[in-house]
Amino acid sequence: MIDVLIVGGGGAGLRAALAVAETDPSLTVAVLSKVYPMRSHTVSAEGGAAAVIGAGDSLDEHCYDTISGGDWLCDQDAVEAFVAEAPRELIQLEHWGCPWSREPDGRVAVRPFGGMKRQRTWYAADKTGFHLLHTLFQTTLKYPDIVRYDEWYVTQLIVDDGRVHGVVAVEMRTGRVEAIPARTVILATGGCGRAFPFTTNATIKTGDGMALAYRAGAPLKDMEFVQYHPTGLPFTGILITEAARAEGGWLINKDGYRYLQDYDLGRPTPAPKLRSMELGPRDRLSQAFVHEQRKGRTADTPYGPVVYLDLRHLGEDKIDARIPFVRELCRSYQNLDPATDLIPVRPVVHYMMGGVHTDLDGATPVAGLYAAGETACVSINGANRLGSNSLSEILVFGRRAGTAAAEFARTHREGEPPAVRSQGDDERRRLTRAREGRANGERVAVLREEMQHTLEGAAGIYRGGDVLAKAADTLAELCERALKARADDTSAVFNTEMINLLELRAMLDVARTIVACALNRQESRGAHQRTDFPVRDDGAFLAHSLVHRAPDGTPSVGLLPVTITRWPPGERVYGRD
Repeated sequence: MIDVLIVGGGGAGLRAALAVAETDPSLTVAVLSKVYPMRSHTVSAEGGAAAVIGAGDSLDEHCYDTISGGDWLCDQDAVEAFVAEAPRELIQLEHWGCPWSREPDGRVAVRPFGGMKRQRTWYAADKTGFHLLHTLFQTTLKYPDIVRYDEWYVTQLIVDDGRVHGVVAVEMRTGRVEAIPARTVILATGGCGRAFPFTTNATIKTGDGMALAYRAGAPLKDMEFVQYHPTGLPFTGILITEAARAEGGWLINKDGYRYLQDYDLGRPTPAPKLRSMELGPRDRLSQAFVHEQRKGRTADTPYGPVVYLDLRHLGEDKIDARIPFVRELCRSYQNLDPATDLIPVRPVVHYMMGGVHTDLDGATPVAGLYAAGETACVSINGANRLGSNSLSEILVFGRRAGTAAAEFARTHREGEPPAVRSQGDDERRRLTRAREGRANGERVAVLREEMQHTLEGAAGIYRGGDVLAKAADTLAELCERALKARADDTSAVFNTEMINLLELRAMLDVARTIVACALNRQESRGAHQRTDFPVRDDGAFLAHSLVHRAPDGTPSVGLLPVTITRWPPGERVYGRD
């Protein structure tokens, strides 16, 4: 029996594995991932990781920026723990070999990022996630007892009497279905951006871990808060990192006008200063795009309306030194050069503030089940995540979850219960029936596209009660239709169509929770903007949404008070005057 089984091989999963190995080398650790770890989505993070380091900055300032940026829906005890531990985690990465960019005097370089008053975003050019994940992956190789199951897909958590006892998973290479007993399980599978049609997320981010926990009885939290990043490429959805604006890039409309000066971006002054307005919070910048579109000031393209990111004034040398990957992406995917051309951009789904409800150590209400990273909601991001907090988050809470899971495994040494074999056999039969297909069922791609456009239309940047209610009915119907969907490929070996069907069902479960939580929250806060309830309502909704799966499969939403320690709710502000 495995002591700690980690589902997901990205930044949070690998950091958790290292924490277990360091806490107690006698424990067995397994990392099970549906892709090779270096293909995890952490590798695509570009801008940097936030932690206090520079003179003049402070832990309290980082806390306040995070809490106000999250529109006061962050649990402040979690934020304080996160901010205190983030510098140690980034220094640990330095010791493990992460090549942070440097100033001429040798100090770690930091850059400004949206919503941050101080420069506290550490970076490795604009390939921070790539170097961070490489560093973690190579460090795990020092520990031969960390066993990897690459290209395995988990279909079910084995739960008996309120406690997790392992997983059932499919080995993609052979199609073999196996029950894997474990004393603890950590979910670190990332977000679910692929439930939307236009996203920066990799195709692997299909909400698998969230759906697994939800079906196993763990509630999801704050699922209505979906972050749109303001600068995605219009055809592919590939992200143009916030670092491009941190280095001085401008957002302009079709008339060449820096339109953000016309909008309230959460600053205390009515007219934001031009030098920093592009570094407003992501939710406010995305909302400003919608208003520009309604005013007819966006440019039309075959892939929808766009505005432009202007980097030309930065010069070729600065672009190549500070954001070389941005230039590479623009050349490869848009056939343009940001040193001489404008970059067409539009808001694109980027990150889920919500996820599996956990405590500060990653523990869920299901005994032995933990979660970390974007899969989890601890909650430090509230209603809107500040850029560059997420990479630090996966390190801080990946380590915390790994340490807590190791302690749980040390103190719970019972043998394998009968539920492992029986639930494994049941799941094997279910998956065999699903793979055999149905001649008259609908195609996965058809159902997936309908789900994506339903979710985008109802739970996008702006939402309304009538549209959300209709979407809830549509998604319930799609869930029923997905149970009868057909997979034409009936083979066992690398049956990606079967995996796509399982991913679709996971996304539908998650999509229903997003809509249910959005319908229940009758206010506007952060990334959740209700056209029929345009004002923030602290009296009724200074609380997390907590959604359980009812016995009939429908989402049941309640509220959980936000933890306030030192910062009472106030006006959102960012930047310096």
